[in-house]
Amino acid sequence: MEGEPEVGPAAGGTGAWAELVAAALLGAERRRPPGGSVTALLDAAATETVRRRAGARAVVPGQRPELAPADEREPLPTTAERRLATLLADRALSGSSPAGAAAGRRGSGPDLGELLPQWLAEANAQGYRAPAALLPALLDAARARTDLRAETLAFAGPRALWLARQNADWKFALRDGVRRQVPEGRPEEAERLWQEGLFAERVALLAALRQRDPEGALALLASTWQTERAEDRLMFLDSLRQGLGPADEPFLERALADRSRTVRATAAELLAALPGSALASRMAERARSCVALNRMGGGGASRPNVGGGIVVEAPHTCDADMQRDGVIPKPPTGRGERAWWLGQLVEAAPLEVWSEQLGGLSPEQLVALPVADGWRDDLHAAWCGAAVRQRNVAWARALIGEPTEPFAEGPGDPAKLLSVLPEEERGEWAARFVAAHGLSEAFRILGVCGVPWPLPLGRAVVDALEIARDAGSYPWSFSGVMGLAERCLDPADAERLAPLAAVPDEKEGESPGAGAYWAESFQRLVATLRLRSAMLTELREGTELWEGRQEGNQGGREG
Repeated sequence: MEGEPEVGPAAGGTGAWAELVAAALLGAERRRPPGGSVTALLDAAATETVRRRAGARAVVPGQRPELAPADEREPLPTTAERRLATLLADRALSGSSPAGAAAGRRGSGPDLGELLPQWLAEANAQGYRAPAALLPALLDAARARTDLRAETLAFAGPRALWLARQNADWKFALRDGVRRQVPEGRPEEAERLWQEGLFAERVALLAALRQRDPEGALALLASTWQTERAEDRLMFLDSLRQGLGPADEPFLERALADRSRTVRATAAELLAALPGSALASRMAERARSCVALNRMGGGGASRPNVGGGIVVEAPHTCDADMQRDGVIPKPPTGRGERAWWLGQLVEAAPLEVWSEQLGGLSPEQLVALPVADGWRDDLHAAWCGAAVRQRNVAWARALIGEPTEPFAEGPGDPAKLLSVLPEEERGEWAARFVAAHGLSEAFRILGVCGVPWPLPLGRAVVDALEIARDAGSYPWSFSGVMGLAERCLDPADAERLAPLAAVPDEKEGESPGAGAYWAESFQRLVATLRLRSAMLTELREGTELWEGRQEGNQGGREG
């Protein structure tokens, strides 16, 4: 029977119950049941079952959890709360039904789940609290998508941590949420959490302390460093990126001798990001010995022959000191050893050394110099890596070049270089890139631009989409860019784009159905922009009403 305790020898049954079980399993023909008949067996089993249940020990009650903390922020307006419920329901539905995605056709309606990040960002900007009934769905959404976690936990507030302690599925909140609630001015509580907390809570504690007391966080980490597991040491070490400074150098130098290769590599990377560190100086000295101006043909030491360009003499060995400083000796498949070692040395050297080393030239002038013997791409790729690692705007600007140049003519990752530039400059560069090259190589470039896109970039993207449609291009090739446009175009552009949603006449030589697909894509774009505009209005109007009530209450008190 359902709900009955497990019986038989495996359950330790003895006496009458064991006899009943044996007779029932073997059958009345092979084992005479108590009472002599099947009916008697069933009667006896019923009686014994009641007896056994009546004799069960009572379950010890568990301790009730503490009450969830209060959240004093303003509640969502009713319309905004309904909108959030709709967004979450659509996310859950689309996440559990991959068939529609596999079909490759999204239809003309907006993808509501993709609007959730912007809704959360705006709700946080307006200072609302999350509805209690929707907290589980919000945490499920953040569990599935890491890009939602920061905004979700800010919106969910202190109750997210309370729920995470009740449900292991939401343990990510303990890591990402604790950092907002670390006790300030109470070092004994921080020490207790560091010594007794879950790993996720300890990572969060370290990250939070690094924001306001980098040296105190480092001292906390150093106190238990020797007893931590290698994988934990790596995570803790990565937290030092926040607030990295000269005071961290002695600890990181000791970490260069760590038992774990990945820990050593991370320590070397962090030291290389400190331009004044001893490791940066060592790497700069090695890099200088490999890269110099070509002094052949005149100039001399006082007037180097800049026109002769740059000469490179890559390392011939990777000695033990280089390896201790983070240089990986074995190159990836297809890469030569010397080029691999050179790249690591140059990337770890402070970029400021090159102006002094190479004739006092600016980054733009250095990038324009010829490089002898085919070493240009290796040298420039290493400079690109250094510019991204050191967040050096001048070098990033020089290396990324003009947006009229195709990707193939420059080393490095243009999207990573673009991320170093100020946001406004990023948008301008991306707009000129799209105008010059269209959208075939623009997806990653667009992904690092701010949201919403500035007006010139938005217009360049829409113009390029319209050109692609008129040229009879396959619309499926631009689905990624169209998805970005739905999230990143200014919602005010909806009415300007509405005419593009009409189904055009099918042209000769055009892919069958392409015109209808393009129309469907633009219909979805326009519908999404209108929906984003409505979402923002719902959230902002609620704030205006609340502020109006507050002013009225204040006036009444003063009266």
